[in-house]
Amino acid sequence: MTLQIGSVLEGTVINITNFGAFIDLSGKTGLVHISEISDTYVKDIRQHLKEKDKVKVKVIGIDDDGKISLSIRQVNLQKKSNRPIEIDWEYEKKKTSALSFEERLAKFLKDSEEKFQDIKKNQESKRSGGYSRR
Repeated sequence: MTLQIGSVLEGTVINITNFGAFIDLSGKTGLVHISEISDTYVKDIRQHLKEKDKVKVKVIGIDDDGKISLSIRQVNLQKKSNRPIEIDWEYEKKKTSALSFEERLAKFLKDSEEKFQDIKKNQESKRSGGYSRR
């Protein structure tokens, strides 16, 4: 089996250390660094992996010495990104259509007044702050 960067393989956890986990890939051994275990902070690898666990890993690097860098996190990110996101496009319409015209107008006026006040404050702070000419 030839390993290529970017390929996703299944391997077996053979050893766990404080800095990562060693994975057997059909006779070759690669390392999943602690930062590549999960997309959240990992304090203790043993909470995520056990020896003899079967895991899917992505080959992220092979150096000149033949050391293989692996990632579990990138496989999981790939799975998440392949799922379509469901968006309720009608939500805003439903929310605003339940309001009467007068309520929508009042909401618009309130929002625009708040934005105008923010702009006014920002301009005043720019004028008063800074260096004065003498």
